[in-house]
Amino acid sequence: MENRVEERLKQLGIVLPTAGNPAASYTNYVIVNGLMFVSGKGPAGHPKGKLGQEYTTSEGQYFARLAGIEVLAVLKDALGSLDHVRRVVKIQGFVNAAPDFEEHHKVLDGCSDLMLDVFGEKGVHARSVLGAVSVRDNLPIIVDSIFEVRV
Repeated sequence: MENRVEERLKQLGIVLPTAGNPAASYTNYVIVNGLMFVSGKGPAGHPKGKLGQEYTTSEGQYFARLAGIEVLAVLKDALGSLDHVRRVVKIQGFVNAAPDFEEHHKVLDGCSDLMLDVFGEKGVHARSVLGAVSVRDNLPIIVDSIFEVRV
């Protein structure tokens, strides 16, 4: 029997990649008391550059969506099924931005909209977004996330 969330991914045309390995001395996730903390993920393909400099807001939204897909890959790898996600609790974005860039919130919509598309009402979440002078590997965005899960 097909999982509901994975069926939704197919409808959206999303194929999850293999969960990437951490970039340093940490783990992809930790589960504590039903909350799953997913380590920061960047967009697939590892584009480099700043929003408001090398990239536009709409390109940043696309990168945020790709980072969200990386987060979903970690969830699937850890839980076996995305149906074990009870809700998206919080999404936090770190936008690698030029000093005068002011649309950080619009960039993170790429990830937030993905979570709503995939999980429906369970995808409604709290969030925060910060501009950063630099991030690892000069990625345009890194997404940090928290989920309530059934384990």
